[in-house]
Amino acid sequence: MILSIILLATIFVFLLLSNVPISFSIGLATVATMLLNMPPEPAVTQVAQKVATGLDNFALLAIPFFILSGQLMGQGGIARRLINLAKALLGTLPGGLAYVNIFACMLFGAISGSAVAATTAIGTFMIPEMSKEGYDKNFSAAVNATSATTGLLIPPSNILIVYSLASGSVSVAALFVAGYIPGILTGLSLMVVAAIIGIIKKYRGSERVRLTEVVRRFFDAILSLTLIIIVIGGIIVGVFTATEAAAIAVLYSFLLSVVVYREIKLSELPALLKKTIVLNAVVMLLIGTSMALSWLMAFENIPQTITAALIGLTNNKIIILLLINMILLVVGTFMDATPAVLIFTPIFLPVVMQLGISPLHFGIFMILNLCIGIVTPPVGAVLFVGCAVAETKISYIIKWLLPLFVAMIISLLLITFIPQLSLYLPDKLGLIK
Repeated sequence: MILSIILLATIFVFLLLSNVPISFSIGLATVATMLLNMPPEPAVTQVAQKVATGLDNFALLAIPFFILSGQLMGQGGIARRLINLAKALLGTLPGGLAYVNIFACMLFGAISGSAVAATTAIGTFMIPEMSKEGYDKNFSAAVNATSATTGLLIPPSNILIVYSLASGSVSVAALFVAGYIPGILTGLSLMVVAAIIGIIKKYRGSERVRLTEVVRRFFDAILSLTLIIIVIGGIIVGVFTATEAAAIAVLYSFLLSVVVYREIKLSELPALLKKTIVLNAVVMLLIGTSMALSWLMAFENIPQTITAALIGLTNNKIIILLLINMILLVVGTFMDATPAVLIFTPIFLPVVMQLGISPLHFGIFMILNLCIGIVTPPVGAVLFVGCAVAETKISYIIKWLLPLFVAMIISLLLITFIPQLSLYLPDKLGLIK
């Protein structure tokens, strides 16, 4: 087993450092490790079967629907309306455009369920606007990228669906509701840092907006915000499943973007569908190969070995949780959130359950860990997108990222050690069994 672990880790890291796509790195490392246990043909066949069966799950149908709804929202004028509402509510405060950036990313992330979509849609509008008002472009990019990650916690969220699949015991509805308070807390912590920087740099707010204009902007954005109520409310009440909710989100965002707002032409839909198919293929390949790797680790008894090692190292719950958080923070810097959830959930979930920690609570603080990772070099997808949108380099925004990382890590520690931040709402709504 030790040889298998060494071989698996060595091949995976080597391929990753060689710029091989992460899904291929996972798949090739899995096949190579399987060759230790069986001849080449059955090893490849076994991995192929596990990839196929890993994707044979009804809940995964929600992901392409949410990806498509996010594409429709990103180009359908929804981002601009949310930004206008956020500016009316927060823009007049000192440093207010930074709050607007964060608040708009939280709203758009909650509607689209994608951190990359939020970074692109909100950053395209907000970064030039903040530059006009004298804000440092690199500060704007850092704020945009970090706040966009709240969309992975505030539902609907594809990564929460993936965790539900990986855990095998936590419902999507419970995860969706559990993500609200941690997501909002993370956004507020980023606002605190933005406020401090705004005061130090003397960033001013935008012009005051009349109450009638605030009301007008609210009603202009209300149809977009209604999607959250339809999707989450329907799941909680039991009107439809998460997959059905995702299909409804597509229909609603289509009607809003194409029929009501008329910002997407019918001739543009094929390109949107093509982009959705490509993104979905990438995600599904990641999920399939990660499920094969998870099976291999179970076959080699790796999760049980790690559980015994951590529990044998110390029985102090705080130390074990800190160790798990540190490992996940490191993992998140070089691995995308989807494979990280699928690979490390089977490893760490038995450990935390042995400590009496709810799988629901673990899922939330695990995903927040990975939210930090996707805005951290060297493989931070959202960070690269944020830099591309701002037309800047990672080296220029690092100094602005550091205080924002501190805020996110403080939020992580609070959510890790105060379980009720994650469990209160699901418990009150009767979603915890």
